[in-house]
Amino acid sequence: MNTTQIQQAVAQLLPAWRDHARIDALEATCKPQTRSEGYALQRALFDACGETPLGWKIAATSQAGQNHIGVSGPLAGRLMQSRCLLETQVVSLDRNTMAVAEAEFAFRLGRDVTRSTKGPLTMREVMDCVHALHVAIEIPNSRFIDFARAGEAQLIADFACACFVVLGREVTEDWRAVDLAHHQVSVLQNGSKTANGVGSNVLGDPRIALTWLANELLDQGMQLQAGELVMTGTCVVPVPVKPGDHVIADFGAFGQVQTRFV
Repeated sequence: MNTTQIQQAVAQLLPAWRDHARIDALEATCKPQTRSEGYALQRALFDACGETPLGWKIAATSQAGQNHIGVSGPLAGRLMQSRCLLETQVVSLDRNTMAVAEAEFAFRLGRDVTRSTKGPLTMREVMDCVHALHVAIEIPNSRFIDFARAGEAQLIADFACACFVVLGREVTEDWRAVDLAHHQVSVLQNGSKTANGVGSNVLGDPRIALTWLANELLDQGMQLQAGELVMTGTCVVPVPVKPGDHVIADFGAFGQVQTRFV
């Protein structure tokens, strides 16, 4: 994509992002065709937003999730500080076409993630850059009306269906000694348990997902940076939500995070 095409695409996506609006698709003259073009457009959209970055999210970290939105693998998307909410705040579902809640492990980076040698980074190298673990809920959304048919290049350009994050407590327990792949997670909706999951639902392990993201960004000329938060993907089947719902994501010994929807 040339500069003119990228500017045309940003002009279509930016109002939809700011206003929680929806579009059918990007015009054919400026529609990204590859993952790399999608990331180039995502960078331009992020710059145009002029918002404070929060970090990154990983979408489609399970085969079911990939099938649901019609993509070949995981997708990386930007997160904005303005859409990171506390548990005391409510989450608006206005114009949210997905309307689901996802229970996720979130890593906070303590230093930049860089490559010192050729080849992909190992999980150990990436985890050495992690400062903290949080429990969190993601409420995704797409700016495309038919997001299941938008294709991965457009979905990447659109921040990989990023929207709201409810950030819970920092885990103070010795989480590094825990096998996160086998860690149980559940979701209670209005007092009833509606979903059960496990860390291995996230690309086999949330730490593997983080490693995938670190390498994906480096391959695209970007990198994870100190202070950034990474939402690693949902441990449970996404829970459909509606206004008035109260949702609790329970991470067992790691604690809970909750939110209400309006």
